Amino acid sequence: MPEVRLPYGDSMVRVELPGRAKMVGSNGGPRLAGVADQERTVRDALANPIGLPRIGELVRPGASVLIAFDDPTAPSFGPVRRLAIEAVLAELRKAGVPEDNVRLLCANALHRRWTRGELARILGQQLVDRFGDRLQCHDAEDAGNILDLGTTPSGYHVDLHRLAVESDLTIYVNAACHLGFNGGWKSVAVGLSTWRSIRHTHTPDGMSMSVRDNRMHEVFAEQGYHIESKLGRRIFKLETVLANPVTIASCWAGGIDETRQAALTLISSVHSPRRDSSHGEKADIIVYGVPNWSPYATFAEMNPILTLVSSALGYLGGYVEALGKPGCSVIIATPCPEQWDMEHHPSYKEVWERVLPATKDPYEITARFGEEFATHAGYIEQYSRGYAFHPVHGILATHPLKRLRHAGRIYVAGPDDPAVPKHLGFLPTATVEDAIREAERVHGQDAAIACVRNPGG
Repeated sequence: MPEVRLPYGDSMVRVELPGRAKMVGSNGGPRLAGVADQERTVRDALANPIGLPRIGELVRPGASVLIAFDDPTAPSFGPVRRLAIEAVLAELRKAGVPEDNVRLLCANALHRRWTRGELARILGQQLVDRFGDRLQCHDAEDAGNILDLGTTPSGYHVDLHRLAVESDLTIYVNAACHLGFNGGWKSVAVGLSTWRSIRHTHTPDGMSMSVRDNRMHEVFAEQGYHIESKLGRRIFKLETVLANPVTIASCWAGGIDETRQAALTLISSVHSPRRDSSHGEKADIIVYGVPNWSPYATFAEMNPILTLVSSALGYLGGYVEALGKPGCSVIIATPCPEQWDMEHHPSYKEVWERVLPATKDPYEITARFGEEFATHAGYIEQYSRGYAFHPVHGILATHPLKRLRHAGRIYVAGPDDPAVPKHLGFLPTATVEDAIREAERVHGQDAAIACVRNPGG
């Protein structure tokens, strides 16, 4: 029987699979080579922009400039943000724009604000100290710093941070592109916006990681074109594809459309669509492990919703439809302890305790509870004044439950407390091997099995 090691919380678990099991996915090795000199790569990109002139040609001496950047939820833990900001500042100095005329804005959208210490971990302490109060986090509930730019031809609302509107030039530093999920116009149309604008795409069917024909990004692009038409100028972008979480593979500077297209061309060359992973044969049983990590738990703790729904069925859930037959059994290996970070994810616990017992249907959850959480004054206070995710984020995290329309059942192998997966209607088992035996009782002893090796790797 083949043996495989799967992610299991903070560790790995050895699993013996039936001989007929098919292994899919990566072996965890890097798919792109990292550049030898990251600083030079960033400076070369800024010196050779695509679709726009060089930064020095876009500003006058004494201009006001906003540099916005990806928040720490972007899985980029190397120096790219700092290198890009310092290189942009050098370009601005040559153009006669003093550093005092530049503001830094963390584009955290509905994610939480970040402490100065946390920002120093992604920007460097020196940059944080130099900018002082000119470095801030976006607040989607701060009406005084949000401007209503009207609606697009399709009726999408467009709200934008005041600094992005009133500055003479806005420059955005993207620190990582995860498949087709982020980057492009999403950086601005979501990162510097409000729930009123974001709600057009953040629905159970609206979010997409597709590298090709991503309908979510079509909405972002329409919002982005509307922004530039209202501003009367274009936004300058630095787009990054990483070789690993700390090293750049390639980056481009210039127009948002142009840099995104360059990034997608590179990404599509190394990532085949997940629907191709099955090689035409769908499985009855899908097996994968879930690590103790989520972008939404950066500098924070996981909770059962992030582990069992957002990560297991969201970020990794694409495998369910790509590999599995309708009604398939999904086996996920995770200890999924019940713990709650009440500083950073206060609304999540209420979603777990009050919303999910009422319904597991994400469409019904959105209809019944979405507006209530989006306008919850107490949680909004924690978002604006503390370091909590916006309350509606707890509702958005339930959207991957839509996978239950394709999967017949979810087994959770090795939970610390079986009551945790049972709370969602999932089936706890002691081991992955036990879960396979249970699933074979449903699908038959010759059921087709697909095991995802190092999912997400």
